[in-house]
Amino acid sequence: MTWIFENWDKFLELTAVHLRLAVVPVLIGLVISIPLGWVASRSRVASAVLLPLSNILYTIPSLAMIVIMPALIGSKILDEINVVIPLAIYTVALLIRGISDALRAVPGHVVAAATAMGFRPLRRFITVEFPLAVPVTIAGLRVAMVSNISMVSIGALVGLGGYGQLFIEGYQSNQDKVWAGLIATIVLALIADTLLQVAGRVLTPWVRAGR
Repeated sequence: MTWIFENWDKFLELTAVHLRLAVVPVLIGLVISIPLGWVASRSRVASAVLLPLSNILYTIPSLAMIVIMPALIGSKILDEINVVIPLAIYTVALLIRGISDALRAVPGHVVAAATAMGFRPLRRFITVEFPLAVPVTIAGLRVAMVSNISMVSIGALVGLGGYGQLFIEGYQSNQDKVWAGLIATIVLALIADTLLQVAGRVLTPWVRAGR
């Protein structure tokens, strides 16, 4: 911990990079997962394709995906997009099943009532169906965020990765950096998880009222 206080400016810089590489993929993955989850919840064919595919994508080693990304998209080896895209893919893989299952679990009479009130499909999804799926979505986001915060460090092996740089530098010269990176990663994951948990409670006041 002493290294953090003695090198506060560098620590804050690494924290900003780590946060950016962890949060941006989660946001991208969420935006992609919502429509895919909706499609999977409506179509058995789509579900039979998307859900197994998401499982397969999640089994691909993160380092391998980061390394081959420049060859796939033509980016430079030190471009942050090489980390952002793989982590976004993992986020989609984590979220799509949960969103699909949550939308399937929306009571039929609730959907029928909204339809009877004149709600068109898009409005019904935005105002009725997806809000009921928010608790499950938040649970998936919590897992994805903590997972991403952990996996970002792997990017340090190709010159990126926020706190991952502390692991590499610490292994080579100063063990204090390793402990600093480890503690910082754990604390950041706990903070992010807590914030998402609070956001979930704020966005679903009816859950608290029901309890």
